[in-house]
Amino acid sequence: MYRNAGRLAAATVALALTTAACSSSGSGSSSNPSTSASGSSAFQAQHRGGTLKLVAHAAAGSFDPQVNYTLQYWQLYQTMYDGLLSFKKVGGQESFTVVPDLAAALPKVTNGGKSYTFTLRKGITFSNGKALTTADVVASFERIFKVSSPTAGTFYNGIVGADACLKKPATCTLAKGVTGDAKANTVTINLTAPDSEFEYKLAVPHASILPADSPTKDAGTKPLPTTGPYMAASYDPNRELKLVRNPHFKEWSREAEPQGYPDVIDYTFGQTVESEVTAVENGQADWMYDPPPADRLNEIGTKYASQAHVNPLTAFWYATLNVNLAPFNNKLARQAINWAVDRSAVVRLYGGTNLASPACTILPPGFPGHVDSCAYTKGGGTTWKAADLAKAKALVKQSGTAGQEVGIVVQDDDVNKSIGQYLQSLLTQLGYKATLKPLSGNIQFTYIQNTKNKVQLALTSWYQDYPAASDFLNVLLSCASYHPGSDSSINISGFCDKGVDAKMQTALKTAQTDLKSANTQWGAIDQQIMGESPVVPLINPKLIDFTSKRVGDYRFSKQFYMLVGQLWVK
Repeated sequence: MYRNAGRLAAATVALALTTAACSSSGSGSSSNPSTSASGSSAFQAQHRGGTLKLVAHAAAGSFDPQVNYTLQYWQLYQTMYDGLLSFKKVGGQESFTVVPDLAAALPKVTNGGKSYTFTLRKGITFSNGKALTTADVVASFERIFKVSSPTAGTFYNGIVGADACLKKPATCTLAKGVTGDAKANTVTINLTAPDSEFEYKLAVPHASILPADSPTKDAGTKPLPTTGPYMAASYDPNRELKLVRNPHFKEWSREAEPQGYPDVIDYTFGQTVESEVTAVENGQADWMYDPPPADRLNEIGTKYASQAHVNPLTAFWYATLNVNLAPFNNKLARQAINWAVDRSAVVRLYGGTNLASPACTILPPGFPGHVDSCAYTKGGGTTWKAADLAKAKALVKQSGTAGQEVGIVVQDDDVNKSIGQYLQSLLTQLGYKATLKPLSGNIQFTYIQNTKNKVQLALTSWYQDYPAASDFLNVLLSCASYHPGSDSSINISGFCDKGVDAKMQTALKTAQTDLKSANTQWGAIDQQIMGESPVVPLINPKLIDFTSKRVGDYRFSKQFYMLVGQLWVK
């Protein structure tokens, strides 16, 4: 999933933060003294209540869970919206485990892996007071296509009838693909072929179950009814988002959807990062979303070390090179950028070696399919050592693209802007006329996806939806993810290679019976795509969560990050 702000910290913070990191990334609870040391999963009623105050520089656009594709809101949706299945709401490695959510049990899989039958739990009610029925489930799957969800063509295109829905979203019917039996309280989903990742895809917010009468277009700033412990009382992307308790929620599964602790979650937008840090330090805010600025890192790492939680991420920051526009419709020009970028410089701009490392591949280290390999490093090898500017300049000359104009689109926060300025000076050095276009994080991600905006180079990032190699390679760089003229075209480079696509399909098929072999195939696909150079992997980040003194029970899910609803503020 896309994350619409980076988290920054610097080497100055590192030593003080390592203590916090040791426990926060392992058990999912930190060394903060107010945190539950036992990591007990039982609800502790004495901590229920209060208002949790979150702050961010910008909102993250549409609040529609089937449309929004940002970590900023996917993190919140964990305590609002539910699918048939869910990732376990715990800290650590177990958070990659899929458990039944609105379904009473994991599905019964028949028909050679092509049919999934779910029995719905009884007694679940939406926040608008309507009971959950099989009709809501059927309508929600059709709605994925009607609203042109960003993953309709990659996650859910294997459902019977999806092809027609992708061609004509407005008239989508999955009559043979998703069927409900109201009497038996069951829903069956039929696929055209087995899919070893289908349960993961049912556990992310794009497969949220919404009321059947939900609008069949992007709901935008008008929040839709929820099934989880919280619902949105109001949302103004310029000011704030207010979550309150869903009066109809009763905990049905502690693993899938635990009841929340705060009575109110208040998320304020429009802050400067400086004011966010000050607010957390003074206890006026409980958590900040954005990168702390460099001049505040030392105090966070020393005076407030017990409130800083560091966690490594399966993610990468990268530059997209538009393969359909000059100069990057020339492979040599694309390769030149990969040779020229000093990844160590980007690591420094992000915050230092304790919070990022240079990236050479699309698949991050520690992720299925990742191979230590570095196609663009001086002197060759499996890890990044240094840029080769001479080689890059020779390739630009050979490509005949020198002197051409290149626009670079970044977000307007300090970290993204500083990396953008570095890329601008580098492209100028290579002989291009480079200009920088910083945009608000609220709009940059949709802007860089739409081909109408003719974006040549963009800085963006990708954080896993679920632990499978296809979630990086197939989602970001397959032909199915490229939709010209749409705000939901996640293949921002416009890279569509039929040969690579065929190999991806083979790897997906192999995964049904032999995951190890499939991951070997994905590793080779990663290297083949790097040869074509539609993207420039820059760094693999780590994350700092900076919380207030009054926050307890910090838990870090590897899947969706800090579990917002599980924080204590009382």
